[in-house]
Amino acid sequence: MHSSGVAGAFENWTVQARKGILEMAVLTALAGGERYGYELVKSLVAVPGLTVTEGTLYPLLSRLRQLGWIESRLVESSEGPARKYYTLTSDGRDALALMKTYFTGVTGALEQLQAAVPKTTNRKRKTS
Repeated sequence: MHSSGVAGAFENWTVQARKGILEMAVLTALAGGERYGYELVKSLVAVPGLTVTEGTLYPLLSRLRQLGWIESRLVESSEGPARKYYTLTSDGRDALALMKTYFTGVTGALEQLQAAVPKTTNRKRKTS
């Protein structure tokens, strides 16, 4: 595979990985308490590697609400339109706990696998 093929495949892999990680990041951010939508966006944008925009976050919040993992409520604002606040539900806390357990297990398994790989395997194999 050419390096441009690798780059394209890697980009696709990171997009897929980010989707699941972003769900976990949103639930984690809401675990601390109710958050205003725009405040939530700002806090997630500040996390390197998440690549979050309003265009990705609001549809995700809607999907998490449909799953019953978060709830939202509108609050009138004297500074403009009503603000939407989001909170984690009991099911959302359960989902987050499962995600954290899974993520910890996967990262631990990868670290264990990496530790078991001999240092000399970086040499290229001869092809027949």
